[in-house]
Amino acid sequence: MTVRSWQPGSWREMPVRQVPEYPDPARLEAMEARLAGYPPLVFAGEARRLQAALAKAGQGQGFVLQGGDCAESFADFRPNPIRDTFRVLLQMAVVLTFGSSMPVVKLGRMAGQFAKPRSSDTETQGGVTLPSYRGDIINGPEFDASARLPDPARMEFAYMQSAGTLNLLRAFATGGYADLHEVHRWNLGFVERSPLADRYRDLAARIDETLRFMGACGMAGAPQVRETDFYTSHEALLLPYEQALTRIDSTTGNWYACSAHFLWIGDRTRQPDGAHVEFLRGVHNPLGLKVGPTTDPDELVRLTEILNPANVPGRLTLITRMGAQKLPDKLPPLLRAVKRAGREVVWISDPMHGNTHTAGSYKTRSFDAILTEIRDFFDVHAAEGTWPGGVHVEMTGSDVTECVGGAHQLTEADLSANYATSCDPRLNAEQALELAFLVAEELKTRRETGAAPALAAQ
Repeated sequence: MTVRSWQPGSWREMPVRQVPEYPDPARLEAMEARLAGYPPLVFAGEARRLQAALAKAGQGQGFVLQGGDCAESFADFRPNPIRDTFRVLLQMAVVLTFGSSMPVVKLGRMAGQFAKPRSSDTETQGGVTLPSYRGDIINGPEFDASARLPDPARMEFAYMQSAGTLNLLRAFATGGYADLHEVHRWNLGFVERSPLADRYRDLAARIDETLRFMGACGMAGAPQVRETDFYTSHEALLLPYEQALTRIDSTTGNWYACSAHFLWIGDRTRQPDGAHVEFLRGVHNPLGLKVGPTTDPDELVRLTEILNPANVPGRLTLITRMGAQKLPDKLPPLLRAVKRAGREVVWISDPMHGNTHTAGSYKTRSFDAILTEIRDFFDVHAAEGTWPGGVHVEMTGSDVTECVGGAHQLTEADLSANYATSCDPRLNAEQALELAFLVAEELKTRRETGAAPALAAQ
């Protein structure tokens, strides 16, 4: 197979979807040039460390937790929301680490998740039709003509906000906030508040026992206890922005997209001959690819060959988003095709996007459907002899009421209490942590009964 040459701008020669038309191309070009002169947000060495960790997860020696807002907004750029989402991800990771008995790779949908794909280019209200809201990096959510006009200046604001968020995340990860003892104390508070407290106390007690043992061995102050690795990710949707932040790594001479450690291609932009696949095939970051129920097995194999031609472990993560009803039928043929082709991938489950429904005027998701899709994801992998490498959830550290169900049994009547999302419904802090405990129980049971794939023992 002949491999075409690649440059950061070669995507411009390909068919492109989900990229807006800016009314003033000269302003767009000037902003791209301005961003191209700014420092990178992340560094190539960090991306390589993440890829090594993902490679272990793909081989059954780790588990991936990817989570955060459906879409970040400029208005929510405050320290407390960033801290709260980071805290819940840490809490979830500690629980999952004990359930799986493996390291957990922590990936935040943070510091760059500003663009969102849309099913329609326009939106109509009261007989007025305007361009769809595509995320704060492109236009505004307000339904008026000026707000909905794509504005290149928003890319610079997104860059600055991402830099500020990353600065805070790095401080939290290495400055003592991520200390395992603190995180566990937060988990104990959650357990006591939960209606399912008895169910979770055993796992919490085992974590406590382990931490006491580590303290007795003189390991309480070790860096592994007080600090953590935390990486950022977002959908690489707005290609002019991504190209402007692409740099050559001085150590290897390779190109890296320096807007985030991990970038993914969405289900709407995964065309093998499309611009998004073209752009991401040339950067050396670890990549994700969303895999929906319409994915053809042969095309999926072709995409793995385009995006990871050298078949490097940890380079490509396949993020399945099927829906609870469709996954048992749709996922097995994809697993078989990729396994038969000998492709190195990490499989993780996005149980959110396929389980959205409307309740009155609200989009919502059922906690039970989310959990069902994850359990079926594990079941299918066990049947096929492959490794279920992680979960990808839309969640927040805030006490929102956007998803129904969970231990506190939120109903559709509760949605209006604090429905705060600008796009898709998210699990709140308690629902997210409850999900982690239930997934940890699942992993622990499968490990003890031998239901997990043999690959996990390698």
